[in-house]
Amino acid sequence: DIRIKAMLKGFQKTLRTNQTIAESRLWFHLRSCRFQGWKFRRQHALQGYIVDFGCLKKKLVIELNGRQHMD
Repeated sequence: DIRIKAMLKGFQKTLRTNQTIAESRLWFHLRSCRFQGWKFRRQHALQGYIVDFGCLKKKLVIELNGRQHMD
């Protein structure tokens, strides 16, 4: 549904701008193919969920959990 996709896009942007310290540190190492040459996406929508980091080619998802998930 178009409305759900638009809502997820907005939520993705919010998550990217309000990332945790752990997410920021990990993203530094994953971005620009710095890890093994693999391309990662940050706050990527995947089957109705937003994953913290994902490498589509390797079918790998990294999800960081912490206090922000307690709310």
